[in-house]
Amino acid sequence: MGKLNAKPCMSEDINVKKLLTMGTALAGLAFSVAGAMAADIKPAVLYDLGGRFDKSFNEAAYTGAEKFKEDNGVEYRDFEIQNDSQREQALRNFAKRGMSPIVAIGFSQANAVEKVAKEFPDLQFAIVDMVVDLPNVRSILFKEQEGSYVVGMLAAMASETGKVGFVGGMDIPLISKFACGYKQGVKSVNADAEIFENMTGTTGAAWNDPVKGGELAKSQFDRGADVVYHAAGGTGIGVLQAAADAGKLGIGVDSNQNALHPGSVLTSMLKRVDIAVYQAFEDAQNDTWSSGFEVLGLKEGGVDWALDDHNAELVNDEMKAAVELASQKIISGEIEVHDYMSDQSCPF
Repeated sequence: MGKLNAKPCMSEDINVKKLLTMGTALAGLAFSVAGAMAADIKPAVLYDLGGRFDKSFNEAAYTGAEKFKEDNGVEYRDFEIQNDSQREQALRNFAKRGMSPIVAIGFSQANAVEKVAKEFPDLQFAIVDMVVDLPNVRSILFKEQEGSYVVGMLAAMASETGKVGFVGGMDIPLISKFACGYKQGVKSVNADAEIFENMTGTTGAAWNDPVKGGELAKSQFDRGADVVYHAAGGTGIGVLQAAADAGKLGIGVDSNQNALHPGSVLTSMLKRVDIAVYQAFEDAQNDTWSSGFEVLGLKEGGVDWALDDHNAELVNDEMKAAVELASQKIISGEIEVHDYMSDQSCPF
């Protein structure tokens, strides 16, 4: 009987080497297959009017796509439409190139997404701010009213005049949803507060008119407002500039806009379109894609408010405690924030 620690014979030695070689090869194959799977998706983003660098809604989508690229090494394509007629054309061009998932930013993309997604049922599409009921489309909605309520509280607590304002972009129910949640938040702090409201326009151009945004904000400041919240995309850049020029406070939206005018932006209502885009890309990559619709609010981390070095001195401990408590009550259901999209009236 041989010893337990005896060396294997020559043929055994060769077999061991073969197994080691095969194991190494299989491991390498597994890594290459994983890499191929990761590279197999060809994601794309179609921005709404205002473009990728609007510092707001579209730029949040861009931030999410860039983050995914950085984390996973997967390139993506994107396109900035210049007019409404380009929506369908751009989506179809992406689809013909086999791009998937294709994420369309904005409710105005709905008709184009519905048409093109039907033509390319094997590709994955997503749309932000609208429901397209197709088996290959993910619809992503947000509870903007909840985030707006919170920044409305901050506006009321920061205001010295008891007068605050709101500047919306396109005059549509979605933007009234922001406005109504904001009013409810303001009134929860100061029932006697006066709230001014203006919409910028009725066409897509309302998202990209910072001059008019500035004019509307200035008119509200002239009437006594000392805090103005915007939900106006690129138009809101003018609102925040007007606040800085007047020595008043602005509130940003969608992306964190606190750094645009440090010390003049009270906070920003974060609408995490970046997370929605990242998640769509990641789910497609991991083969965990799902269609249907999802609604993201405070509980899901879909909306929030921004606190950083640029506005820390504007938000004191009492204000932070108040909004944190209110956020928990909204999440638990103790505070119900009015959803204008469900009931198109605003009692505040």
